[in-house]
Amino acid sequence: MYFNVRVYGLLVNDQDEVLISDEQEYGMRFTKFPGGGLELGEGLTDGLKREFLEECNAEVEIVRHFYTTDFFVKSAFNDSQVISVYYLVKNTNPLNLTFKTMVFDFDGEGDILQSFRWVKLGNLADEVFLFPTDQHVAKLLMNDL
Repeated sequence: MYFNVRVYGLLVNDQDEVLISDEQEYGMRFTKFPGGGLELGEGLTDGLKREFLEECNAEVEIVRHFYTTDFFVKSAFNDSQVISVYYLVKNTNPLNLTFKTMVFDFDGEGDILQSFRWVKLGNLADEVFLFPTDQHVAKLLMNDL
């Protein structure tokens, strides 16, 4: 077993909505916060900024650290232990994305699909997330903000 370090951004807009990502990959569908795996030689905040550029075509500023995994999580995709780090972020420019209202409302076809939704913090439910760390962070986010 090896460690898999992941970094995610919690982007909350002026309407108290958080950005979430619906994805289809590895034959699975899941909902998560924007972000992904850290690359070798990359720092956490640099990795998060890169992930937001890749996924959302958006530049973000790190506001503050929010949460780091403090319990054991085995990856759903391989034989690794997942350590996830979450930051509150804010976008530096308006987001140029197509926002969906329905879950898994993908454009196009393919093995890897992604769409984004805004969800009111008051309507956020941990069960919409597949992965245990995202579920935990959703609970913390609902209590924190």
